[in-house]
Amino acid sequence: MIELWHDFFIMVGGGAAALTGLVFVAMSLNLETITKDATHRHRAIGTLAGFTAVFVICALALMGGQNYQAIGIEWFIVSSIAAFIYVSGAIQARQRGRSTLGLGFYRLVFGTSLYAIEILGTIMFTLGYIAGLYVAAIAMVALLAYTITGAWLLLVGVYSERLGKHSER
Repeated sequence: MIELWHDFFIMVGGGAAALTGLVFVAMSLNLETITKDATHRHRAIGTLAGFTAVFVICALALMGGQNYQAIGIEWFIVSSIAAFIYVSGAIQARQRGRSTLGLGFYRLVFGTSLYAIEILGTIMFTLGYIAGLYVAAIAMVALLAYTITGAWLLLVGVYSERLGKHSER
């Protein structure tokens, strides 16, 4: 059944790779501002980790000769690492950051919930429940969209900080 998902993984993985590149360029252009603020720094790390995780999951799923259990285990490992990076970064940004843009409790709960649903789906899939593939895939696509909003908040936060510096002069 996993071979029927080939086009899905190509499309989602390609989209994640393109977004990773665009966000990386935007971050490179604003590196000084991002590195000086814990909120920006952790959001940048979480955003890149989220996009990279989707790309890696899709790349691993497209490797030949694997059964559904291998794909489920790989997906579980990669999504768990991305979830840890996201949650620990969000918590550190809330504790240490200067910018508070997008650091609300509900945003943290929503992002964490999406990762938890994805991880639950990978466990179900690994155990042989095809519904788990759908759960994990839908959560992964939702996380991709959610991560785009994180990238937007990062860029808006950097822009706002730069406006503040220019207006002080």
